[in-house]
Amino acid sequence: MAARGTAAARRYAKALFALAREESAVDRIGAELDRLVELMHEVPLFRDVLERPLYPAKERRNAVHAVGERLGLSPLLQNFCAVLIDQRRTRDLEAIRDEYARLAEEAAGRVRAEVVAAAALSDAQRERLRNALARRTGRQVELDVKIDPALLGGAVARVGDLVFDGSLKTQLAQLRTSLAGGR
Repeated sequence: MAARGTAAARRYAKALFALAREESAVDRIGAELDRLVELMHEVPLFRDVLERPLYPAKERRNAVHAVGERLGLSPLLQNFCAVLIDQRRTRDLEAIRDEYARLAEEAAGRVRAEVVAAAALSDAQRERLRNALARRTGRQVELDVKIDPALLGGAVARVGDLVFDGSLKTQLAQLRTSLAGGR
């Protein structure tokens, strides 16, 4: 996931999520948002048209409509994009997508854990970690694993505001502090 968005991006994501929920289309709208953001990365001209105010708002709305037709985007998402254009918030689209995904996972009883490990995790290690985090959070856990050899060993998992630090680097620092304190 990308960096956390602005407060405005969170508000827009909540509004879109509420509308998608009313239409029982949470997963579909999430997938459409993913496709739209992917297209913005793949086609820089499309991103420029969406984000740069040098293009008149009407042209930008027309571009979204044309792309929406080709991608099969729902009228809900096309209209939402038109609102973003009118409110000059298209630069927040990626942050809106990320917050929308978080809201959808939360509503489904899932949570995403960002894990940084010293080395690649085996399938068995991933499953043990997923189960341990699920027991701690009371939710189904999806893992995003990144590798950082600077940890020396172990892993650090972040689930929302909770941090579970089982890294060798932290354990050694705690041991050093304990020995220096004479305990």
